Amino acid sequence: MSDLSLKDALLRDMKASMKEKDVLRKDTIQIVRAGVLQIEKDSQTQLDDPGVIRVITKEVQKRLDVLPDYERAGRQDLVDNAHRQIDILKSYLPESLTEDELRRLVDEAIKESGSLSVKDMGKAIKLVAEKASGRADGKTISELVRKALSDG
Repeated sequence: MSDLSLKDALLRDMKASMKEKDVLRKDTIQIVRAGVLQIEKDSQTQLDDPGVIRVITKEVQKRLDVLPDYERAGRQDLVDNAHRQIDILKSYLPESLTEDELRRLVDEAIKESGSLSVKDMGKAIKLVAEKASGRADGKTISELVRKALSDG
């Protein structure tokens, strides 16, 4: 996305999808932009790219969470739409961390936070999540921290 901010890229892509009459893409981008604007209004600040990434990551997670319900209901149309929305949203996210990169972050965060046991894992998870900034999902982070603290 070169030197464009994520907010600028979202606006540009929303306009392009309107011209192309790609309703699903336009609606997906509008949902993200509305989420960004709501947070900015509530906190009276401007979100930077990491803040926008957090909004996009939450939107991806929402869709992942409803997929099993759509599948149980036999709604293949909704499953397909959700998958397409996830692909659209992920195109704005930075590349995911490799498992080795994530393990290194987990080890650093455990040392930095002074976490000694599973009881302290919240502090380490918070640090890893901040450092990963949208490049790893919370469930994976939590599992790796728990494993590292259990083994340690």
